[in-house]
Amino acid sequence: MGQGNGDMTDAKAEHARCGDRARQLVLCCLIALSGIKPALADTVRVTPVQQTGMVTYITYVTQAGDTLYDIAVRYLRDADSWRPLGRLNQVTAPRRLPAGIHLRIPAALLRQDLLSAHVAAVHGNTEHAFRNGPFTPVVASTTIGEGDRIRTGSDGFVTLELADGSHIGLPPQTLLEVGSLRQTALTGATDRVFNLHHGEVDSEVTHAAKRDDRFQIRSPSAVAGVRGTRFRVDYDADRRATKVEVLDGAVGVDPAHQPPAAPGVALQMASQLLRAQFGNVTRDDQPSGEPVELLPAPTLRDPAKLQDGNDIVFNLEPQAGAHGWRVQIARDADFLERIRDARTNGTQARFDDLPDGSYFVGVSAFDDAGLEGDTRIYGFERRRFDLNASALARAGTRDYEFRWYASAQGGETRFRFVLANHPDLHDPLIDQTDTAANQLFVKDLPRGVYYWTVIAERFVQGRLYRTSSPVRSFTLAY
Repeated sequence: MGQGNGDMTDAKAEHARCGDRARQLVLCCLIALSGIKPALADTVRVTPVQQTGMVTYITYVTQAGDTLYDIAVRYLRDADSWRPLGRLNQVTAPRRLPAGIHLRIPAALLRQDLLSAHVAAVHGNTEHAFRNGPFTPVVASTTIGEGDRIRTGSDGFVTLELADGSHIGLPPQTLLEVGSLRQTALTGATDRVFNLHHGEVDSEVTHAAKRDDRFQIRSPSAVAGVRGTRFRVDYDADRRATKVEVLDGAVGVDPAHQPPAAPGVALQMASQLLRAQFGNVTRDDQPSGEPVELLPAPTLRDPAKLQDGNDIVFNLEPQAGAHGWRVQIARDADFLERIRDARTNGTQARFDDLPDGSYFVGVSAFDDAGLEGDTRIYGFERRRFDLNASALARAGTRDYEFRWYASAQGGETRFRFVLANHPDLHDPLIDQTDTAANQLFVKDLPRGVYYWTVIAERFVQGRLYRTSSPVRSFTLAY
């Protein structure tokens, strides 16, 4: 009797194995008939599929040696999810999966790994905190992740660099929270959502490599989503309004009170699609604002002028439709290292306290709605090169002593002294060039009106810099 039971048990086991082999054979035949080729052993094939009821499935093509358990460990949030995955795909042999089987995996089961950003540049008063924790200073080595808040003070600037090379710039008086910064296992899709509480975010986003990649800036008024572009989002908490300005590419804008677009949703599905050189204004609890064409970039007068005075001064050409201008200074042409930011209603912007060096200035204009247009960037040199000059008459004589002093440091300065009877200094009486002296005596000047100036020159790193004193005048009447 015992022997008979054993035979029956062995028979059932063999029948089950035959059933498994038969089902696998049928499945392989179906794959062959459908024209689907099995995946190579070193290739993972992933295809997103949208199913009825807005449930997203990922199709995974098995490789040699795969098991349901291994797939769950590698890609799913919970390793025990291999059981429902097996039921969904009617897999009866979870430990023996032939290569080339198409498994449907619910996207909601896929694991999401946390990503991080790093601070590429920082200047002035800038702080960060994790959720409701205390704020601490931001330094160049700071790593920013999901749940972090970053705020900039009145002179603070910070630029964040994401793993794909995208950049996010925060000018002064901004508070930004990292809402989501994750990458989905298996698909590699990224989900990057930033919550702007007040201030401005200037973004340059690398074009999305995955269909389900998502990049959004959310404010209390609007949600701006992109798949690769340059754009600005500015939220004014006092006016309860969000400005979106697109410089390159396209941005989908939805009002914040409606559910934001999910990953993978086309930009054309947004309530408002803004293309390059357009912007809009959306107010809290209101529909998305209508597109408005942005102003072209303004032009600087004499952009190559050496900034050698106490203050740095930029003069802008008047521009039709402009109600104000923005002038920013950065250490690099990409404006990742911004250090100054000024807005003016006039055509002149003035800065002080800037060390000597090579810089870049960006100028843009605002329209009557406050939308900021495109930016034009110039390089300029800051070389503090003050030149003080004076003339002193000797009492009872027609002798004059001329003195001058240049404040430039770090190299030899050469001078030129010119004295003439004409305001334009032509036909000079004295034209002493290439001297290192700081003074000059002139004796027995005849009666008349005289004009004079001093010109200072110096070489810095192979470049010639020149400044001159104002043309001054004195009269000898005796």
